Amino acid sequence: MCDDLKAKVEKYLQKAEPLFEKLDIRLPEDINLEQISEEFYDMATCYYKDAIHFYENGNYVNALAALEYAEGWMDAGKRLGIF
Repeated sequence: MCDDLKAKVEKYLQKAEPLFEKLDIRLPEDINLEQISEEFYDMATCYYKDAIHFYENGNYVNALAALEYAEGWMDAGKRLGIF
């Protein structure tokens, strides 16, 4: 399992590297914070519900990953000041 997990992480890191190299900041002129806050809330909630589903079905790795995604959406929302 450890070797499989390591290989998956390495593959993911390789895919992510070019995305982060090209990342830039853009601020749209027509920002709708209400819509953004609803989308962030929905994403965090959906990932939390997924985590519960995975946990109840004994899939602890995916439960943990889903919880981490949920927390990431909440942290980003807090940082933006919408939570």
